Amino acid sequence: MDASASPSRSLSTHLRRALGALGSAWTHAAKFALDIALPTLCVSCREPVDGEGVCAGCWAKLSFIAPPYCPRLGIPFVYDPGPDMLSMEAIANPPAYTRARAAVRYDEVARTLVHALKYHDRTDLAPAMGRWMARAGRELLDGADMLIPVPLHWRRAWGRRFNQSAALACAIERQSRIRLRGDLLQRVRATEQQVGLSRAQRASNVQGAFQLTAEAKSQVQGRRVVVIDDVLTTGATLDACARALLRAKASQVDVLVFARVVDTPKAPI
Repeated sequence: MDASASPSRSLSTHLRRALGALGSAWTHAAKFALDIALPTLCVSCREPVDGEGVCAGCWAKLSFIAPPYCPRLGIPFVYDPGPDMLSMEAIANPPAYTRARAAVRYDEVARTLVHALKYHDRTDLAPAMGRWMARAGRELLDGADMLIPVPLHWRRAWGRRFNQSAALACAIERQSRIRLRGDLLQRVRATEQQVGLSRAQRASNVQGAFQLTAEAKSQVQGRRVVVIDDVLTTGATLDACARALLRAKASQVDVLVFARVVDTPKAPI
């Protein structure tokens, strides 16, 4: 009985493999045809691009942040003031988090990338942006225990359908092998959009907006945490996240973002 059934099973196996190969070939052919009909466009200048969302010209316009910069806030210095020299911002208004790093300045191209990811569902940009962030935040990631993205309130998450900070954190997790824990920090209060608010208004807007459950606190206690977000402006949201994590007894909280707003240095008098 088994011997008579064996040829049938063998034929079925070969047929499935052939159909699988045909399906794979069809998928590649369809993708090739689609790429010809609808080439990938640079998110900034809309020119055709073969790669990760930006053409070579726009990539060159991105202002990547490199030393020298403030060791606390990651704000780039015009010149090297020497080791461990803090920026005026870090001295005047020190944040709750220990260090902040950003991949690029928040300029025109960076803003286009952030808006494409955040508002236009361009999640395909997250892997490249996350790689740039992982490179910029190498010293923060070294020895970190977990990545925590800035959470959205459930109403905003419902409308936006995904969390851009979590998408970036996923890319960084793949690069760094540091575990992503998007389930620990919660935004328990719906807040207004921060755009257009002053520094004081931003801080007031997010005060008490983030919390951890008792179970989440036990997961954070004694851990080094890196909080992930897309843009750092005044740092009010990230500061509120850091305070919630430090209240939960995290040993250290650092911040890693894709872009940060940098004031243009004024010319000397």
